[in-house]
Amino acid sequence: MKYCTHCGAQIHEEAVVCVHCGCSVEDPRNRRMNQRDDTLGTVVKVFMILGCISQGWMILPLLWCIPMTISVFNSLNENRPIGVGMKICTLLFVNTIAGVCMLCMDD
Repeated sequence: MKYCTHCGAQIHEEAVVCVHCGCSVEDPRNRRMNQRDDTLGTVVKVFMILGCISQGWMILPLLWCIPMTISVFNSLNENRPIGVGMKICTLLFVNTIAGVCMLCMDD
């Protein structure tokens, strides 16, 4: 059994809403972490696109820049972890800011 964080009433473990006061019993720390990860993911996506655009005049770098960007986009959209190797390659070959942001992300 767990307790409501608003009224202190005893509630079931799998309860989402307190039956006594009607407040949500979701852990606010989980919500904050999800928001931060979404924002950081958006920042990564924007800077990877900017990296592809800035390297557009060079044909050869686009051969690895675009597939890496697509792979990271798919991983972020499907909530899959991104490997450290991919993060470091992004840092070196696509965009420095996106790579640093990805290294700061919690998987």
